[in-house]
Amino acid sequence: MTDSPRPAGRQWTGRLRAGGSIARQMLLVPVGRLRRADHPVATSPTLPGLDPVELRAIEQAATAEVEQPTPTTIPLLPGERTLDRRIKFALVQACTLSSLLLGMTAIFLAVTGQNPMYGALCLLACITFDGLDGALARKFGVASPFGVQMDSLGDMTSFGIAAPVVVFSFLKGDVATPVLIAACAMVACCAAIRLARFNVSPKDGRFFCGVPTTMAATVLAVTVLLGGSLPAGALVFGVVLLAIAMVSSFPYAKLAKVLKLPPTLFLLPLVGLVWNTEVTFGLLVLVYLISGPVLWARQRRAATRVA
Repeated sequence: MTDSPRPAGRQWTGRLRAGGSIARQMLLVPVGRLRRADHPVATSPTLPGLDPVELRAIEQAATAEVEQPTPTTIPLLPGERTLDRRIKFALVQACTLSSLLLGMTAIFLAVTGQNPMYGALCLLACITFDGLDGALARKFGVASPFGVQMDSLGDMTSFGIAAPVVVFSFLKGDVATPVLIAACAMVACCAAIRLARFNVSPKDGRFFCGVPTTMAATVLAVTVLLGGSLPAGALVFGVVLLAIAMVSSFPYAKLAKVLKLPPTLFLLPLVGLVWNTEVTFGLLVLVYLISGPVLWARQRRAATRVA
């Protein structure tokens, strides 16, 4: 007895085998390309039913896999890598790491309930090492993009995290906790924005664009060391104002430019420091913060006159 559906089944099986052959040939195209890169890939007659454009796309995909470059590590120290330069480079990075570790120490002292002044002293030591690593890198000629990134990460740890933590430990109990947390969090966020913007912005030899994180940390550390005779609310307001000044676009004079002012201008602040150190220091910080908007307004007025 004959089985009538069998011939149709054979035809269907034959088409399935033909389709499987085409699929295997498609998979073998990249393999053939890898084995015989100098031989042309089979064209449409070898793979019936495929468009030449599809074959070309398969060939390009296989070529991209073969020609993909192997990632390489960028040297940390550009230029000649002699033993002398490596030692100098390591010394510069040791200063950066010392600043970072001192910032961590300030955090540990603050969270364990130690005297906040100890944390403030660690912050001042951080500032010293932070200035030292940049000066040594320029003197030794070992400045590098790696060093720039290391310096920013160290600054974020010491000045963006440790400084507000020390301030929180100093003002805890005198200000409402949510308000104090918000003020200290603003310092951390603004410091991160300030450091990231500094890394990608063109440098100006005359002015800072916004208050530097180093200067902000110095102000906070000195405020803690001077004690808390000023009202706690005024101190919190100063912390918030300092955080906003870090991310502002106002030009602030660099310290070298300030020191070039006539010596007679320093007599009044010196007398004020002897009379009342805390009040005079607060007024000096406030004058510096206000100087940014004043300089910005003068520059805008000068630009308008030229135009």
